[in-house]
Amino acid sequence: MSNAYLDALKKRRTQYSLGRNLSTSKEELATLIQEAIKHSPSSFNSQSSRAVILFGAESEKLWDIAIEEVRKVAPAEGFDKTEAKLKSFAAGVGTVLFFEDQDVVRSLQEKFALYADNFPVWSEQAGGMAQLSAWTALANAGVGASLQHYNPLIDAAVASQWNVPAYWKLRAQMPFGSNENGFGEKPFMDDAERFRVVG
Repeated sequence: MSNAYLDALKKRRTQYSLGRNLSTSKEELATLIQEAIKHSPSSFNSQSSRAVILFGAESEKLWDIAIEEVRKVAPAEGFDKTEAKLKSFAAGVGTVLFFEDQDVVRSLQEKFALYADNFPVWSEQAGGMAQLSAWTALANAGVGASLQHYNPLIDAAVASQWNVPAYWKLRAQMPFGSNENGFGEKPFMDDAERFRVVG
């Protein structure tokens, strides 16, 4: 059975070797990311996901921030490997910062008190779907990416640098760029261990 969505999803792989060899413009990439997030599902159509899309020097600045913040808490011995990894993220074209709007979550908790405990969970699920949508859209356009989580270490510096509202909670960072290396085989566990089909 052929399915265009599944074909696109299968292209989504973690790429750590990023470059700047893309013919796609910044405007096209920004639109692609925005459309992917815009059309991702969220509970009660809350649209709680937010994004800051950084290109060029702004993206490099993010990973400089990450290096300095991680340096404060990581052992000095062997930090050169950590720094090299963080610099590899800066080698791409840009980075998407994913946030969840906590004001939206609180508003829904007040409006629908019966489900109050669920809204933070549903917000995280919406954020995950937005991340997957953006990542898959990028992969389908031939753009490499990975998903990183240097929050909460970098939260304050990020908020200050890009004037991010206090009620936007940073959840993930997605560096993206050209695929400078291929992908190995992706192992999968046996379907019988993961799925049950009933009826």
